[in-house]
Amino acid sequence: MTARRRILLADDHALVRAGIRALLQALPGYEVVGETGSGIDALEAVRRRPPDAILLDITLPGLNGLEVAARIARLEVPTRVLMLSMHTSPEYAARAFAAGAAGYLNKDSAFDELAAALDAVCAGRRYLCSAIDPELVGEFGRHAGKVGAELEVLTPRQRQILQLMTEGYGTRQIAERLTLSVKTVETHRAQIMQRLGIHDIPGLVRFAIRNGLLPSETT
Repeated sequence: MTARRRILLADDHALVRAGIRALLQALPGYEVVGETGSGIDALEAVRRRPPDAILLDITLPGLNGLEVAARIARLEVPTRVLMLSMHTSPEYAARAFAAGAAGYLNKDSAFDELAAALDAVCAGRRYLCSAIDPELVGEFGRHAGKVGAELEVLTPRQRQILQLMTEGYGTRQIAERLTLSVKTVETHRAQIMQRLGIHDIPGLVRFAIRNGLLPSETT
């Protein structure tokens, strides 16, 4: 008997996760082994016991899906990333693939397409949602290195702290979430503002949106 493929769900909406879980229960050969609403927890779950695939929302608190996908790629684990998103823009798909995702699926897709996407990525193939023009994704992909390039002046930890700052968390809350001292977070915060040349929260929010750390609907 063929072993079922182990799937992790990462979406910040519990109802969305419940719906996807119910759909996957109807698919032979797949097993949902965990779920989380946090990017940080999703990455930790993959580190702890890598699933065969993760259904990963782009917009996650604490650590966005693009950053999670990039970090999973650096872990060199067999986990395949199928990015789920409300965005049908080819730019988002190009950025997902550039981050290391194996597939990109819009949340409005039909159940049959979810099954096809999972089959493809688990078989080692790339999958792009049928609602998105692959030629446009390729065009954006040629410039994907420039998108988010402004973030390269920050360390991974600083990008994480920046996202939490722009999500509205205070210094002490960030320190507690990341198990850091308040002084360490304050030092990172000062370095972030210095490196970006931005010294107010509205400016940081605009920067975060422009570089994919926050969705545009945050504004």
